[in-house]
Amino acid sequence: MTKGYWIAHVDISDPDGYKRYQAANAEPFAKYGAKFLSRANDNEVVEGSFRSRHVIIEFPSYQAALECYHCEGYQHAKSLRSEAGIADLIIVEGYDGTQPGE
Repeated sequence: MTKGYWIAHVDISDPDGYKRYQAANAEPFAKYGAKFLSRANDNEVVEGSFRSRHVIIEFPSYQAALECYHCEGYQHAKSLRSEAGIADLIIVEGYDGTQPGE
């Protein structure tokens, strides 16, 4: 089973509102086994353009990553985030070395 990842790029316009989003996403992230790999660390844009905050979250499986996003708890948190900034989010399946195109 391959892991799943959320990759998010965020611009925060309301820091207090974003803190409410973070508090609300804690329960669904715990339920679905989320592990933060990067969360607003230093970064350097070397190609293209991006938002100011970058987050990478690992899940035990691609399915868990999808289910977390679509669950009621995260959808509530997302509604709080949408009031606090703009985000681009993609959910990707991890690479296990056995997939075509190796």
